[in-house]
Amino acid sequence: MAEHEFLTVPELAELLRLKDRKIYDLAATGEVPCTRATGKLLFPVAGIRAWLDTHSSGAVSKPPRPAVMLGSHDPLLDWAIRESRCGLATYFDGSSDGIARFRRREGVAAGLHLLDPEGREWNTPRVARDCAGQNAVLVRFATRARGLVLGRDATGITGMGDLAGRRIVPRQPESGSDVLFAQLARDAGLSLDSLEHTDIARTETEAVQALARGEACATLGLESVARDFGLPFVPLIEERYDLIVNRRAWFDTPLQRLMVFCQSEAMQARADRMGGYDLTGLGTVRWNA
Repeated sequence: MAEHEFLTVPELAELLRLKDRKIYDLAATGEVPCTRATGKLLFPVAGIRAWLDTHSSGAVSKPPRPAVMLGSHDPLLDWAIRESRCGLATYFDGSSDGIARFRRREGVAAGLHLLDPEGREWNTPRVARDCAGQNAVLVRFATRARGLVLGRDATGITGMGDLAGRRIVPRQPESGSDVLFAQLARDAGLSLDSLEHTDIARTETEAVQALARGEACATLGLESVARDFGLPFVPLIEERYDLIVNRRAWFDTPLQRLMVFCQSEAMQARADRMGGYDLTGLGTVRWNA
């Protein structure tokens, strides 16, 4: 959605989980605020937000969510939040933490990269399980190249199986990277007990900084961050990084401004320079509560 005062029929239908035909019916009966001044149906964002408020259930009015982006750290998203001046604060501490805080209404959105235990689908199984009834949508952000980022002096590492007996930089428990590392180790026949560990790194950048200081041989990280530090990278998997977003907050200025910026040429140019990102379909809905 662009940062405009009005929504089109398809935009409103997508965000309300309705077919276009139902939107036309609601407009025809006067159920939702709309205008035909341009010759086609348009829906004022402020009016739709007020309409949603009047149809909220429950006797107790809940306070608004704080304008905070939660979940897993992504360097490109972090940059876009700052560069767009959208007004969002950030609290990045892993995908599972992001979902838990999102459920507790501690933010308006959370970044996720969680692969299901069978290794077939990113994010949607976990979100469908944990965020049903949250008035939320899961939107696409990026596909990212993830693999082993190696220290400058590391040799003989071409895959997960070569990490046995080596020192690695781990991520926080239950984060998307921690869960994925355990799955990839299992698939490679690598025993987690055979690894040595540094202190836990809580962001993608922090993990690679530890390698740059010579504290370990490897970490499971992003190609983009490996390139920033000039460190070797062994690609292992293309992962999906998505945003779980509160549907009502989606209409508000911070998220609208961020998503408009994410569709800009400046955003694509930044992704190209960083490397390891595919922004195809950014902003499209992948799951609707």
